[in-house]
Amino acid sequence: MIALIITFFIICPIVGYFFYKQIRVNIKPATIVGEFIFIGLFILTMGLFGLIWLLNGDGYYTAIDPVDGGYTPFAFQHLPTLIVFFALAVFGLIKLWYKGRVLPPLLFSLCVMFVMIGIPISAAVILQTSTNTEQSGGTFFFALLPFFYVVTSIIVLLKVVNAEADVASTKIYRNKYLNLLNQKLAKTDKQPLLILVTLLPVSAIIVAILMIFGQDANSITKVFTETTTWTFSQKTHPPFLDHEGHYLCTVAVCGTPDIVKPLRLGKRHGHEIIVNRQLLIANAFEELIQENVPTLHKVIRGFYDKYGYPLSKKITTTRASNAVYLLMKPLEYLFLMVLYLCSTKPEEKINKQYAI
Repeated sequence: MIALIITFFIICPIVGYFFYKQIRVNIKPATIVGEFIFIGLFILTMGLFGLIWLLNGDGYYTAIDPVDGGYTPFAFQHLPTLIVFFALAVFGLIKLWYKGRVLPPLLFSLCVMFVMIGIPISAAVILQTSTNTEQSGGTFFFALLPFFYVVTSIIVLLKVVNAEADVASTKIYRNKYLNLLNQKLAKTDKQPLLILVTLLPVSAIIVAILMIFGQDANSITKVFTETTTWTFSQKTHPPFLDHEGHYLCTVAVCGTPDIVKPLRLGKRHGHEIIVNRQLLIANAFEELIQENVPTLHKVIRGFYDKYGYPLSKKITTTRASNAVYLLMKPLEYLFLMVLYLCSTKPEEKINKQYAI
């Protein structure tokens, strides 16, 4: 896998450069190299964006282990809307970059609108990924792609709009209405409100088409709000699975409630978890061993860290959780008997575990 990635990053730029050079035959070599580097950086930011998104790929409704990743900043159900808008924006950006005024008038206008629509969407992505209540670092990689897009869009739009204004200012039509409209278009670089107004019908058409394929009318906002832990998130997530603790944490969350009998919420390592009686007893027993026989506790803990954590990651279904809960019942009774033999207030010791 590593060799494949290295080969990709070495061969693709070389092949892409010669292909790109053939397309831009009338451009100075220095410009070709500069634009190719710019495109390479854009592709790299897209790769980083996709990689970080894959590492944060769970919906707000899923119980996860923070060690294994985080929650997605974009709601899966409404993600197609975001993808379509961004794909159209990138398409428009590429067309304007390479063709500019050579494009047919209608396609040129549509490309400008697509690029303009992509700017506020990119700004929303930057704001959405700027804060995360559960992660302290690494999320800034999300902002690289939208930031790069915004900068590129502004440069390209200024270039093509100014060029169009210059051309329009020299045209004179016999029809007075066309002439008036042309004069207005010649000043669009000074009338951003006029450009924004023209975006509304185009956006409405795109949304209407997406609704035919099952998206909501407000999916472009729900893709940010129907998430958890991010800036615009309005959903709460289940208590975290805590694989750094006893694997009964997983049982308490994933098992059938009638079998594993969850009692209340608890807190471990700063995260809320669901606890049941079996978990409380097991943790109280571990605490008792740690207080009285620390050497033995260190051995037991080392054994668990080596074998228990990999096992805990395999307990991901309700059926497996129920089975582990039942298999642990004899140990639960053994732990309880030791607690009642060695602790003066066993129930108090049990109940204080994972207290919030």
